[in-house]
Amino acid sequence: MGKPNHLLIIEKLKKGDEKTIHSIYVENKNGFSLFAARYNLPADDVLDTYQDSIIALCENAKKGTIDTLESSISTYLFSIGKYMIYKKLKSKNKAVSIDYDAQLTQVIEDNEEDENDNEMILLQNNFKKLGEQCQKVLRLFYYEEKKLDAIQIELNYTNKDVLKSQKSRCLKQLKDLIKK
Repeated sequence: MGKPNHLLIIEKLKKGDEKTIHSIYVENKNGFSLFAARYNLPADDVLDTYQDSIIALCENAKKGTIDTLESSISTYLFSIGKYMIYKKLKSKNKAVSIDYDAQLTQVIEDNEEDENDNEMILLQNNFKKLGEQCQKVLRLFYYEEKKLDAIQIELNYTNKDVLKSQKSRCLKQLKDLIKK
């Protein structure tokens, strides 16, 4: 019987396999950006946190600290990112809207994988409930990481302030849908 897929990935990460690292990076970037959007961090901070999470994942693989990982690589990566976001928010003295402090101190277990999967499914389902324009604005800003100037031109907004207001309303609408 072969090793589970995530253990093979860990072995490749230990060796610094560029294709594996790139694959993990690309596969999880959009989901992480959507996940991190609930914390109202600037897009640059979200990207920095994501990249730091990827680096931490690779370092942990090389140290052997995730050799017995039972959750998926994505779950582990999101947990690292979540911890880093909390740390960033704490350093800025911002309140965290959802209390996961107890989870952050625990070893990642299978039930956390289900929880993260549920959060992602909830986020994706509610994103689909947004209007087409909101989906476009949020997708361009968070998924494609386009600057507001570029989005303004692409979506024909009269000025950047109107676009900022639209993005803010869309994000609030998404958060409200998730809270229901």
